[in-house]
Amino acid sequence: MPASAVPLAAAPVADPNLELALKVLPALAVILLAAGVCGRLANLVMQPRVVGEMVAGVLLGPTLLGAVFPAAEEALFPAEVRPVLHVLSTIGLTLYMFLVGAGMDHDARAPGEVRKASVLAASGIGAPLLLGAAAGLLLWDDLSRPDVGRWQFALFLGGALSLTAFPMLARILYERGLQNTRLGRVALLAASIDDAVAWCLLAALSALHLGGGSGDTLRTIALAAVFAAVMLGVVAPLLRPLGRRVARTGRLGAGGTYVVILVPLAAGWYTDLIGVYSVFGGFIAGLAMPRDPAFRAVLHDRMMDVVSTLLLPVFFAFSGLNTQLGGIVGGSALLAFVLILAVAFGGKYLGCSLATRAQGFGWRESWGIGAMMNARGLMILIFINIGLAQGMITQELFAMLVLVAVITTAGALPLYKLALPERLERAGVAEAESTAGKARAAA
Repeated sequence: MPASAVPLAAAPVADPNLELALKVLPALAVILLAAGVCGRLANLVMQPRVVGEMVAGVLLGPTLLGAVFPAAEEALFPAEVRPVLHVLSTIGLTLYMFLVGAGMDHDARAPGEVRKASVLAASGIGAPLLLGAAAGLLLWDDLSRPDVGRWQFALFLGGALSLTAFPMLARILYERGLQNTRLGRVALLAASIDDAVAWCLLAALSALHLGGGSGDTLRTIALAAVFAAVMLGVVAPLLRPLGRRVARTGRLGAGGTYVVILVPLAAGWYTDLIGVYSVFGGFIAGLAMPRDPAFRAVLHDRMMDVVSTLLLPVFFAFSGLNTQLGGIVGGSALLAFVLILAVAFGGKYLGCSLATRAQGFGWRESWGIGAMMNARGLMILIFINIGLAQGMITQELFAMLVLVAVITTAGALPLYKLALPERLERAGVAEAESTAGKARAAA
């Protein structure tokens, strides 16, 4: 063999996994940086951090970065990176909804609160569901996919608009010391009922849309119902010793941490398998967790920071990559968006405020509750991302509902403060503390 034919040392073959990691890590760094900066800016203008994170996700997509620096967007978020972001956001959403479910406390502390909260919840989901469905029937020709029926489209839009940002509402109340006031307890219970009903509606719509026929749809719904029954009736009692141990020691421990991560991930895998999105499994897994307040506090402290700081910004960015707000500046699209936004405020804000007033609250308290119940926050983003992923809605409607999420969430705190200035808040907190003190003395 001639010397020229002797093969030289082969050039090293690039590791595709390493190449993918080198693309994903910069994308994650940019996402976290943008979320951190926008979240901080939101705090400076008296808004919750989640509003800034939602805006950051939109800015990283085609609405701004893709329009101004398309090459930068393509370099940061190439086609092979997006599936990784989708997986990370799905895990994050499943764990987040798990924490939401685990944090729900349905205990009422005064006679009549369950009835009042139920009336508020009925108005909070009934009015926007009916108005949203009516708007959906009107807009079906213009905004729906051809393979989605008129009533399915209408119910999806109504369900999305009936959601309340339960975690955000809880955060506002706890930060302001209102969680134990009459207003706070009723609002928290009503919001938890609203969101639970909306997620059940989404599970049914997903089953109807993905089922190959009526038989498959009924099978999926039946499997989802059996899953929920097993989780709440069998798994929940098995987890109670874990709750007692954590309440006694104040620590979750390594074994407990494995359990509280594996249970929602396994539940999410199963619900995905039967045709219902994984966040439904995570939510039900959260409801199955021990109800002890000490356990919930330890679980929240152990997991929420990681989920909300690392994984949720990935979800916001992934949502932003699917959001093109430039598509709704046309005449008919803009009118459709204005109608949807008006229905969102009219159904939730006005409906909840009037229902609260009818339950014996003052007008200021009623408008304050309506403002908080009107915020959609992360919950509607999860809802519409499922709809987009499963082919139930178009990119155009998705963009409109992202904007509805941002506007209603950003408006919640200013409208609440307008209704309930700080002096009235302090009076409510003092009343709650006095009532609690009398109850302890009587005991």
